[in-house]
Amino acid sequence: MSDEHQPPQDSGASLPERRDEGSPLEPPAIVPEQTLNAAQWGMLAFLLSEAAFFSTLVVAYISFMGKDKVGPAPSEALSLPLVIVTTACLLSSSGTVHMATHSLAHGRQSRFYLWWLATIALGVAFLAGTGYEWRELIERHGLTISRNLFGTTYYTLVGFHGLHVTVGVIAMLVVLALAARRAVNGQNKQAAELTGWYWHFVDGVWVVVFTVVYVAGR
Repeated sequence: MSDEHQPPQDSGASLPERRDEGSPLEPPAIVPEQTLNAAQWGMLAFLLSEAAFFSTLVVAYISFMGKDKVGPAPSEALSLPLVIVTTACLLSSSGTVHMATHSLAHGRQSRFYLWWLATIALGVAFLAGTGYEWRELIERHGLTISRNLFGTTYYTLVGFHGLHVTVGVIAMLVVLALAARRAVNGQNKQAAELTGWYWHFVDGVWVVVFTVVYVAGR
């Protein structure tokens, strides 16, 4: 019998299985969950505690509102036009600090300096306006912290906010000095970012203080 009619012998090697083109060859890569780092969690916890602190001061101010036996009353002493100007400065600084951190994240160091300095200048302008307002309250209206309930709660609430603005300005000056030494840049931007968080918080607190003291309180 010739070899042509013999059935092919099994060589023992099996052909690879054919996969459908539509079937996945491997599971998709696991994307790590985006979460806050330790410094960000720390700043968030700090801001929450500060929110509770200012909430207490605001509630105290509202509780004693209109219960004075002696003047001056808020409607007699507070200068709304001046506070509108200082408020505009502070709220504008939220925009400038956002532009600063945005510029830093995209490696635009020179723009970061410009916006960061603008934020510092607006913060200083707010503090200067508050200082002038307090001088007028003391010299023209005789409103001191011990004069009446309004004086006590007003200087406590606005004073603590002014203290936080001062701390924010100092922190921004420190960040500016670090940026000048290239310790803060597009790759190492956390100090500027966390300072920006704090500054936005201070601005948000002032919106509440302004509404309670200078709008509802009058």
